[in-house]
Formats: sequence, structure tokens, C-alpha cells
Amino acid sequence: MTEVLPHLMAEQRQAVIREWLKRDGRVLAAQLAANFGVSEDTVRRDLRELAGRDECRRVYGGALPPAPLDGSLNTRRMQAQDRKALLGHAIARTLVPGSSVFIDAGSTNLAVAEALPPDSGMTVITNAPSIACALQDKSGLSVVLLGGRLDPGSGACLGSQTLREAERMRPSVLVLGVCGVDAEAGVTSHDLEEADLKSLLASRAGEIVLAATNEKIGTAASFFVAPIDRRVRLFVEHDCPAEALAPFEGLDIPITRAAAPGSRIPARTVR
Repeated sequence: MTEVLPHLMAEQRQAVIREWLKRDGRVLAAQLAANFGVSEDTVRRDLRELAGRDECRRVYGGALPPAPLDGSLNTRRMQAQDRKALLGHAIARTLVPGSSVFIDAGSTNLAVAEALPPDSGMTVITNAPSIACALQDKSGLSVVLLGGRLDPGSGACLGSQTLREAERMRPSVLVLGVCGVDAEAGVTSHDLEEADLKSLLASRAGEIVLAATNEKIGTAASFFVAPIDRRVRLFVEHDCPAEALAPFEGLDIPITRAAAPGSRIPARTVR
């Protein structure tokens, strides 16, 4: 951002920030201060006000667009079903027979469960009754469902009982649900209880698999879950913009693009 826009009022600056977030996907406080000819304290106050209206998420040094809020699990299950199914198939084909896999709650992760082949000898652990139900008729799978309080919005079991049971788990692979994911801000969640459970699971997993639809890349939610480190594999849609993936490539994160709808070309790893 090289534009110089001095002498703007707070509302005008914030309108510009919103536009730049849409255009660039990230803003930096120091650069905004130079653009507007104001102090970084003034910019931070603008970002606080925008964050207070859920128009951005503050991160170290600046801000990101807010992660999308897509409603309850039942609502999300009906959205972008084909795209999520393709992501689910891309992930399922990489899971090793006989391994232990924790599949976190979420509509895209439900598609992973639905794509798992029978007779793979996997042990699948989940905190989502919908995922356990999707697997119950698949022979050759061992399914473990964590208990706790069922959250109707996320479709996840949460709370102290879930955390106690999760402390005993050390899955080979964690298929982690994401609300927002960014190379610098990491994986984030809208809900504190969810973030606590996801963070605990991430700390115990050997490998972390992230499935992110396009609108979640480069966004952040309110609560930090886990950093983007060398245990992470990122699965994205076939048409995810290359510029959105560049920060992850800079961290040497393996990235797989799902197949395009109607295509006979399978998912492919781009890094």
C-alpha cells in the first residue's frame, strides 16, 4: 500500500482500512500510519474500533479480515457441499490404514469422515456425534466418541469432561477444524471452549491436517488455537488464489489442492 491519504477523519480512515483489508487481505499498523500521516497509536485505536464492530481481527503488527461466521452445523452442512466433499476425499486418500486419526467437529471434517474407506483398520476419535454416526456402518474402523456437553451450534462435545478425555489422546493425525487460518496468525476459532480443546489436541498430535475453504484463508477469529508449524499439511480448494497460499509456501508448508468439481484429475500437492 503506497497510497498517501492525509487529513482524514477517523470514520474515513476506517472506511479505507476496510477497503484495503478486502483488497490486500492484511494491513500493517506502521504502513497505515505512514499512509494516513498519523501516529501508530491513532491507527491502533482505529483497528480497535473496527475489531469491536467485528470488521477486522487484530493481530501482531496489524489486522486481518474476520473469519466468516456461517451459522450452525446444520446450516454449514448445506453450504458448498460439493467443494467440501472434494476436500474430504483429498484428505481421506492420504490417511494411512491402521493409523489413529482424530477428526475434529466441522462440516468439512464431516466430509472427511464420509470419504474414509471401510476396512482400513483406522482408529477414528472424534468429539462430534455427527462424525461418529457417519462412521458407524463402516466395517473395519474403530470409532471413539468423546463425551461432554453437546454444543448445538458447532455440533461438538465441549467442556471439562471433553478436555479430560482428550488429555489421554495422542493421535497420529489430527484433522483440525478451522474458523480462520493465516500463516502468521495461525489457526483460530470463534469460541473459547472450542479453542481450548483444539489447542490441547494440536499439542498432542503427530501431524495436523487443515482443510480450508477459500473464504477462510488469510482470516482470523477471536481465539488462538495453534501456530502454522512443520507438522501442518494444508488442503485447499482447486481454485484457491496463489497469492493467498504464498505465505504458507514461505513456511515450507505442504499444500494440496483438491480436485475441481467434475474433473477426473485427482487432488494434487503443489508444495
